[in-house]
Amino acid sequence: MTDPLLAVEDLRVAYPGRGFRSPDTEILHGVSLDITAGETVGLVGESGSGKTTLGRALLGLAPVTGGRILFKGEDITHADKAARRRLTRDIQVVFQDPYTSMNPNLTIEQTLTEPLRANGTSKRDALDKVATMLDAVHLPTDSLGRYPNEFSGGQRQRIAIARALTLDPSLIVCDEPVSALDLSNQRRVLDLFIEIQERTGVAYLFVSHDLAVIRHLSHRVAVLFQGDIVEWGDCDQVTARPEHPYTQRLLMAAPLPHPVKQTKHRADRQRVLAAQREAELQSGA
Repeated sequence: MTDPLLAVEDLRVAYPGRGFRSPDTEILHGVSLDITAGETVGLVGESGSGKTTLGRALLGLAPVTGGRILFKGEDITHADKAARRRLTRDIQVVFQDPYTSMNPNLTIEQTLTEPLRANGTSKRDALDKVATMLDAVHLPTDSLGRYPNEFSGGQRQRIAIARALTLDPSLIVCDEPVSALDLSNQRRVLDLFIEIQERTGVAYLFVSHDLAVIRHLSHRVAVLFQGDIVEWGDCDQVTARPEHPYTQRLLMAAPLPHPVKQTKHRADRQRVLAAQREAELQSGA
């Protein structure tokens, strides 16, 4: 079996308590998963489940208190600033709100060439690379002289994807990248992620609260609930025939476009919830 590109082993993240002598608050309680080259692993769960915390830990932005993060076989759990700078060539991120991650005073050209220039690329080569990236995300090259506020939300997200791709990374952490978009733009951006992956072989950790989004582009899926992975496996199995009650609730919560099917879907969800509540009451008796 091929060694994973990324391996997360028994990862724990805890934040210090806010008050004097307050205990630390542990957000992740020993999370393990792996991602192979060219694969999309979907990470799904409700708000507060720890999804974003896991993504931040991979980027060195959250306090890891236990476990390991291995990237290409190297332990990067507590990588220093110099090592993290080197890792930006291989690990990039696309955030939920691309506008807040861009400097409104910089043109798109400046935004996209900045990481290349910081890594020693000449201005001419950087412009050539940026033009290629804009074409890859289906934006015209005349976008370069414009500012972020001149683009729609979907276009800004494409620019954020182009910026993440400029250094030819092996892995992109995608933190709710379509949740702020309308449905038509969501579909376009998701299809763009798939298209880019097929062309470049980049791997994604795709974080979302929406099981339908996860199902659209993931190969494997991890379901996170209150800091623990409660279900992990092949996308078709997890999103169509889930075994854990929490995943079943997530699946039942996803709306269906057909009104009659949605009515039955809602009734089925109520039956599942009632059965689970009854089982919990009996187990606590």
